[in-house]
Amino acid sequence: MPSQRGANCRPQQREGNRVAVGVPTVRRRRLGGKLRSLRGDLTLEEVAEASEGAFALSKLSRLENARNAAKPADIDRLLDLYAKLGRDVDDELRAALLDLTKAGSQRGWWHSYRGVLTPVYEDLISLEAEASSVCMWQMGTIPGLLQTGDYAREFIRTTAMSDGVQSKVDALVEVRLARQAVLTRERPVDLWAIIAEAALRVRVKDQGVMREQLSRLLALSQRPNVNVQIMPSDTPPHIGQMGSYTLLGFGDHNDLDVVHTETLTSAVYVEDRTQVSAYRDGFGRLQASALSVEASMDRMTEIRDQL
Repeated sequence: MPSQRGANCRPQQREGNRVAVGVPTVRRRRLGGKLRSLRGDLTLEEVAEASEGAFALSKLSRLENARNAAKPADIDRLLDLYAKLGRDVDDELRAALLDLTKAGSQRGWWHSYRGVLTPVYEDLISLEAEASSVCMWQMGTIPGLLQTGDYAREFIRTTAMSDGVQSKVDALVEVRLARQAVLTRERPVDLWAIIAEAALRVRVKDQGVMREQLSRLLALSQRPNVNVQIMPSDTPPHIGQMGSYTLLGFGDHNDLDVVHTETLTSAVYVEDRTQVSAYRDGFGRLQASALSVEASMDRMTEIRDQL
């Protein structure tokens, strides 16, 4: 297992839906799931009664089932109630849930691209902005958070499935580059990317694009919050061949973690804790199968210098 400089990608035990959803459902579902967990064996009726009129049964149900955007004041008051009822509500959990609630009503920089982005893509960007760690396995391309502008333009253009996307290439490139600010902000996200070697050897019309891209990968790999591993082409069959995915982590309260996967025509968010745990375990196996971080840098340098 490679030495870890950044992202929390180690297997952890969890328990507990796989849904294809858009803004703001993923965020609301994460909040609702945590509220359900805090309620434990209490019924909604019992919580409503204990609140002495502060929370109607219908309101509690809507919060847990993500049918309405929550207000920070309501969440703060509900957490006070759960603490009074003997639930473990520490300062860190309160801060995490309040941040999650506030983020749902804030306008991020990506809102100015609303005519360009799908709701699901907006949600991915907002989750990246909130995450403390991002662990990704990519089979066919360099991850978006590590791409150069020319590489992004080439792949957005060539993989577009509609004329509508073709007309938005420049704006989509701007968005992809803007997303990368999470790597260099004051408290940067910890990124661990495992990339199939085949993605580094893709033949593009201008191989200068790939040389520049590989140089950027090498440069970013020097950052303390970025780890890049390469999965060699001659590696025996492994779990990553089932498909690419990204695991977005949110600190110690890992029942808020989310997995993002993509298909040709849609994206899916996996939020069920048992399933998220399986993806995390899979990532650990990928880490063990891939080249070490140091050997990966040597492999990237070798491939770049052959171009």
